[in-house]
Amino acid sequence: MRMYDIIHKKRDGGALTKEEIRFFVEGYTKGEIPDYQVSALLMAIFLNKMDRRETVDLTEAVMHSGDTVDLSSINGLKVDKHSTGGVGDKTTILLGPMVAACGVPVAKMSGRGLGHTGGTLDKLESIGGFMVEVSSEDFIRQVNEVGLAVIGQSKNIAPADKKLYGLRDVTATVDDVSLIAASVMSKKLAAGSDAIVLDVKVGSGAFVKTIDGAIELGQIMVDIGDGMGRAVIAVITGMDQPLGYAVGNALEVKEAIATLRGEGPQDLRELCLRLGGMMVYLGGKAKTPEEGSELVLDALRSGAAFEKLKAFVAAQGGDVSQIESPELLPGAKIIEPVLSLKSGHVAHIQSDEVGISATILGAGRETLESVIDHGAGIVLVKKVGDAVKQGEVLAYLHTNSDQRLEEARERLLGAYEIQAEDVPVPKLIHAIVRKDGVVRY
Repeated sequence: MRMYDIIHKKRDGGALTKEEIRFFVEGYTKGEIPDYQVSALLMAIFLNKMDRRETVDLTEAVMHSGDTVDLSSINGLKVDKHSTGGVGDKTTILLGPMVAACGVPVAKMSGRGLGHTGGTLDKLESIGGFMVEVSSEDFIRQVNEVGLAVIGQSKNIAPADKKLYGLRDVTATVDDVSLIAASVMSKKLAAGSDAIVLDVKVGSGAFVKTIDGAIELGQIMVDIGDGMGRAVIAVITGMDQPLGYAVGNALEVKEAIATLRGEGPQDLRELCLRLGGMMVYLGGKAKTPEEGSELVLDALRSGAAFEKLKAFVAAQGGDVSQIESPELLPGAKIIEPVLSLKSGHVAHIQSDEVGISATILGAGRETLESVIDHGAGIVLVKKVGDAVKQGEVLAYLHTNSDQRLEEARERLLGAYEIQAEDVPVPKLIHAIVRKDGVVRY
């Protein structure tokens, strides 16, 4: 088998066989096939597309390019959740305890933030003493005992994806649905869960900008899961403004705690009830997603979810007193208001610009070497649909250094679009994609 022939075949619109896909993925991972040939193949795939069978085969090949996690010794059906990335997306910190409190084990591997989207591990590390590096044995034991563990992803999970993404990033082949789907699903399937709920973001703060594009991506990922024997549901959710009000590590943990205590923002609460309901349903503890949502709501109201958060934090070495008294979490010496320059109604908030503003304040990484300020970030006061008067506070900037405060302020002001007319509150959930079809809202 020759790489030249595989490139030639795809260039002319042919469908690659399972063996051809495995050949190029294995060869590239081992360094036996050069970048220039894989670049040519990626462009051929981008231009001529892959069918569903090819996409499943690509996902499987990338998944098996490194380690796969065996969770069979964990009792019950393991359900994972994956978000395609957003601003203020602290759902894992809520969903883990909510779902585990309903008796569904959550064994999750999460990542760090780079750029304008925050990473779950960085948020959890704002809790004093919290350990994200846990041995496989302790990880499995903790899930069996507590029902929940969240750790860093193994460096050898889907190594082919890291190499392929690096090439896609510099060859203008990132935004192909088959390549995106294979990238996401190879890592989630390698992580070993029995079922997955996908939160596919769409809008200004998301990679996918159109609802139809997000649905197509969701359908392909659901098909991949089905083709590999896993139950998958994709929820298409809006990211035309940040989720909740807090953006930044400790600030988001505080908002998650408030939500578990029944005090959090409505959009965050609603999304977690819907996603949590689907996770409980896939975990076999409810007959329908709607029944699952009711069970999750009961866990919230009874305080069981909040108690599960404390048990989870304690099990991973975290300071539980910071969960009971969130004011003990890292804070900011400087808290500055951002004032509206005009009166009207908030028509739009450019989410990625909010995320970049928070990064400038110290909440995120501009390079892999950047040191995060866990107390830095932004707390929004006005969101889409809200009325605002000139001179009224739009948001508060939190930072421990005033070095780039004005830069962050200007960037955040530019993220707000204010118009005279009333503006409806944007839709949170646009569609749900399942094996048996799509329901639009």
